[in-house]
Amino acid sequence: MEGDNSARRELTALVVDDQEMLRKIHETMLNRVGVRNVEAVNNGKEAVDIHRAGRSFDLILMDLDMPVMSGVEATRELRAMRVRSKIAGVSTRIDEARVQEFMEAGIDVFIDKPLTSDKLSSLLRHINPL
Repeated sequence: MEGDNSARRELTALVVDDQEMLRKIHETMLNRVGVRNVEAVNNGKEAVDIHRAGRSFDLILMDLDMPVMSGVEATRELRAMRVRSKIAGVSTRIDEARVQEFMEAGIDVFIDKPLTSDKLSSLLRHINPL
Protein backbone atom coordinates (compact mmCIF):
# COMPACT_ATOMS: atom_id res chain seq x y z
CA MET A 1 0.00 0.00 0.00
CA GLU A 2 1.46 3.31 -1.04
CA GLY A 3 1.36 6.34 1.23
CA ASP A 4 0.03 9.70 0.12
CA ASN A 5 3.62 10.85 -0.40
CA SER A 6 3.87 8.75 -3.59
CA ALA A 7 2.38 11.51 -5.74
CA ARG A 8 4.55 14.22 -4.21
CA ARG A 9 7.98 15.32 -5.28
CA GLU A 10 10.83 14.95 -2.81
CA LEU A 11 11.03 17.99 -0.59
CA THR A 12 14.18 19.46 0.91
CA ALA A 13 14.38 21.10 4.32
CA LEU A 14 16.86 23.07 6.38
CA VAL A 15 16.59 23.03 10.18
CA VAL A 16 18.13 26.13 11.81
CA ASP A 17 18.44 25.81 15.57
CA ASP A 18 21.23 26.36 18.08
CA GLN A 19 20.22 23.36 20.20
CA GLU A 20 21.66 20.12 18.85
CA MET A 21 18.97 17.94 20.45
CA LEU A 22 16.18 19.98 18.84
CA ARG A 23 17.91 19.85 15.45
CA LYS A 24 18.01 16.06 15.68
CA ILE A 25 14.39 15.84 16.85
CA HIS A 26 13.19 18.14 14.05
CA GLU A 27 15.19 16.22 11.45
CA THR A 28 13.67 12.94 12.66
CA MET A 29 10.17 14.41 12.64
CA LEU A 30 10.63 15.74 9.11
CA ASN A 31 11.84 12.29 8.01
CA ARG A 32 8.76 10.70 9.58
CA VAL A 33 6.41 12.97 7.63
CA GLY A 34 8.18 12.17 4.37
CA VAL A 35 10.98 14.72 3.99
CA ARG A 36 14.07 12.61 3.28
CA ASN A 37 16.54 15.36 2.35
CA VAL A 38 17.07 17.32 5.59
CA GLU A 39 20.10 19.37 6.56
CA ALA A 40 20.72 21.27 9.77
CA VAL A 41 22.78 24.27 10.85
CA ASN A 42 23.50 25.90 14.22
CA ASN A 43 22.43 29.51 13.65
CA GLY A 44 21.07 32.07 11.23
CA LYS A 45 24.48 33.01 9.84
CA GLU A 46 25.08 29.39 8.82
CA ALA A 47 21.65 29.37 7.12
CA VAL A 48 22.55 32.51 5.16
CA ASP A 49 26.01 31.11 4.30
CA ILE A 50 24.63 27.83 2.97
CA HIS A 51 22.31 29.78 0.65
CA ARG A 52 25.15 32.06 -0.45
CA ALA A 53 27.01 28.87 -1.40
CA GLY A 54 24.19 28.12 -3.83
CA ARG A 55 22.02 25.70 -1.86
CA SER A 56 18.25 26.01 -1.72
CA PHE A 57 15.48 24.28 0.20
CA ASP A 58 11.71 23.95 -0.05
CA LEU A 59 11.28 24.51 3.67
CA ILE A 60 13.35 26.24 6.33
CA LEU A 61 12.49 25.68 10.00
CA MET A 62 13.97 28.83 11.54
CA ASP A 63 14.38 29.14 15.31
CA LEU A 64 13.76 32.62 16.67
CA ASP A 65 16.40 32.93 19.37
CA MET A 66 19.94 31.93 18.39
CA PRO A 67 23.43 33.29 19.01
CA VAL A 68 25.55 34.76 16.18
CA MET A 69 22.49 35.64 14.05
CA SER A 70 18.88 35.39 15.22
CA GLY A 71 16.06 33.92 13.20
CA VAL A 72 14.68 37.40 12.54
CA GLU A 73 18.03 38.68 11.21
CA ALA A 74 18.59 35.54 9.12
CA THR A 75 15.09 35.67 7.65
CA ARG A 76 15.53 39.34 6.68
CA GLU A 77 18.86 38.50 5.04
CA LEU A 78 17.47 35.47 3.18
CA ARG A 79 14.50 37.47 1.86
CA ALA A 80 16.88 40.28 0.80
CA MET A 81 18.77 37.59 -1.15
CA ARG A 82 15.45 36.69 -2.81
CA VAL A 83 15.31 33.24 -1.20
CA ARG A 84 11.83 31.92 -2.06
CA SER A 85 11.75 28.98 0.38
CA LYS A 86 8.80 28.57 2.71
CA ILE A 87 10.19 29.78 6.04
CA ALA A 88 8.48 28.56 9.19
CA GLY A 89 9.50 30.52 12.25
CA VAL A 90 9.59 28.36 15.36
CA SER A 91 9.94 29.29 19.01
CA THR A 92 8.81 28.43 22.50
CA ARG A 93 8.31 32.15 23.10
CA ILE A 94 4.88 33.31 22.04
CA ASP A 95 5.44 37.00 22.74
CA GLU A 96 3.16 38.74 20.24
CA ALA A 97 5.62 41.57 19.51
CA ARG A 98 8.43 39.09 18.78
CA VAL A 99 6.17 36.96 16.57
CA GLN A 100 5.09 40.11 14.70
CA GLU A 101 8.75 41.10 14.20
CA PHE A 102 9.46 37.59 12.86
CA MET A 103 6.48 37.84 10.47
CA GLU A 104 7.62 41.26 9.25
CA ALA A 105 11.11 39.85 8.61
CA GLY A 106 9.55 37.51 6.07
CA ILE A 107 8.54 34.20 7.60
CA ASP A 108 5.52 32.55 5.99
CA VAL A 109 4.13 31.00 9.15
CA PHE A 110 4.87 30.87 12.86
CA ILE A 111 4.73 27.52 14.66
CA ASP A 112 5.10 27.26 18.40
CA LYS A 113 7.36 24.60 19.86
CA PRO A 114 7.15 21.79 20.48
CA LEU A 115 6.69 20.82 16.87
CA THR A 116 4.42 17.87 16.23
CA SER A 117 3.95 15.56 13.28
CA ASP A 118 0.49 17.09 12.75
CA LYS A 119 1.91 20.62 12.61
CA LEU A 120 4.62 19.55 10.15
CA SER A 121 2.24 17.52 8.00
CA SER A 122 -0.11 20.48 7.71
CA LEU A 123 2.77 22.76 6.76
CA LEU A 124 4.03 20.29 4.13
CA ARG A 125 0.57 20.00 2.53
CA HIS A 126 0.72 23.75 1.83
CA ILE A 127 4.16 23.44 0.24
CA ASN A 128 3.56 20.28 -1.77
CA PRO A 129 -0.14 19.55 -2.24
CA LEU A 130 -1.26 16.34 -3.94
